[in-house]
Amino acid sequence: MSKIQIMSTDQTMRTLVRLAYEVIERNRGAENLELVGIRRRGAALARVLAEQIGRIEGRTFEVHELDVTPYRDDREPNSSSEDQSVIKADFTDRDVILIDDVLFTGRTARAALDAVVRYGRPRSIQLVVLIDRGNREYPIQPDYVGRLIHAKYKERVVVDIDQGVTVSIVE
Repeated sequence: MSKIQIMSTDQTMRTLVRLAYEVIERNRGAENLELVGIRRRGAALARVLAEQIGRIEGRTFEVHELDVTPYRDDREPNSSSEDQSVIKADFTDRDVILIDDVLFTGRTARAALDAVVRYGRPRSIQLVVLIDRGNREYPIQPDYVGRLIHAKYKERVVVDIDQGVTVSIVE
């Protein structure tokens, strides 16, 4: 098994700063934003993105954590999974910024769309991904992309959030 690092912590942080500016610019500020990270790595990235947007805007942002497991279409129909989301807001008429680490098939993002609407009717839902690796099974395109990577189907793109944020390809 080989592992090749393609983004260091410094590169990842620069990318997240750029994404923060893009989100603010496209939304003409950050007054109406709700930041929602898809559980585990997406939520960790959402916290970093919230910190960067907060630094730029001079305020703090709450990060909501979304569990998409009960909404996935690739799970057994009878498997019951309790929703572990941590959402403390009504998303009605808000711009929801949905954050995930890697976009591949689109299944997680599709499930996240179903989950988000449980919390109100947003004005918009925008998708931020650190890595877009293509090869979709669903017609889902991110609004903000940190980096586009063309990895082989059998390769995995791993975002490590334990000691800084790094990105590697594992074969």
